[in-house]
Amino acid sequence: MEIMVFFSLLLLVCSVSTNQTKADNEILDHQILNQQLCPHDINAVLREMAVSMAGQKVRITFLEKENQDQAAKLESQKTEIDKQKTETEQLKLLSKEQAAKLETEINQLKQHSEEQEAELESQKAETDQLKQQLKGQQVAFSVSLLDQGYGDTGPFNTEIPLIFKNVITNIGNAYNPQTGIFTAPVRGAYHLDLKLYGHAGIQTGGLLLRNGENIFLAHEHQSTAGGVSASNGVSLLLEVGDEVSVHLWANSMVYDGANHDTTFSGHLIFTM
Repeated sequence: MEIMVFFSLLLLVCSVSTNQTKADNEILDHQILNQQLCPHDINAVLREMAVSMAGQKVRITFLEKENQDQAAKLESQKTEIDKQKTETEQLKLLSKEQAAKLETEINQLKQHSEEQEAELESQKAETDQLKQQLKGQQVAFSVSLLDQGYGDTGPFNTEIPLIFKNVITNIGNAYNPQTGIFTAPVRGAYHLDLKLYGHAGIQTGGLLLRNGENIFLAHEHQSTAGGVSASNGVSLLLEVGDEVSVHLWANSMVYDGANHDTTFSGHLIFTM
């Protein structure tokens, strides 16, 4: 019991001693601070702080200005980027429009080319048809009586058809050397010639007939020695299918040889 009381008193004395010591130290620090911080030193510190604050303010102002400039620059760059983006979009749109326009023009040219090709094909067909028509309208023939050798034909007491076997020209194939008949392939005006050669002392004559009808006579008769010739020509309107032939006149004689003395010719003048 006595020991516990002793320890309690001892703790109380130590506590009081500690508090007193702390209070003494605070008083001492305050005195030292009062001794160090005289008015002259305070003003100097305040001036340094003011200068520092002024410098900081100037720096802050400079930084604010720099930030504003950077912000303006960024805004300008952003505006330029937006402008470039807009121009890019416009170029893309324009490129699409130009591509569509070019495609349309190509399709139009292709269609025009196809139309021209079709027109050319049509013109070619018309040209071919016209060529065929013109080919049918190109008619000319010239034939002589004998296809080889020489000799006389006739006389006979009646008319006989003369078959001119030597074909010199037969454009249009309207003359038939097997029958001696020329058949008009188109309606038109034709010119026809008949030339005969014979001997003196006997008449030389031939008839040109259209569809069996007598058109003209080529005739010559002389009694003196030598050769005789007779000729005649005519222009006729012939219908398609009309037949023209030559008959030896009754009691007449004609001669033909290597010089093609007796001939029958004709050609189309124009169609009608």
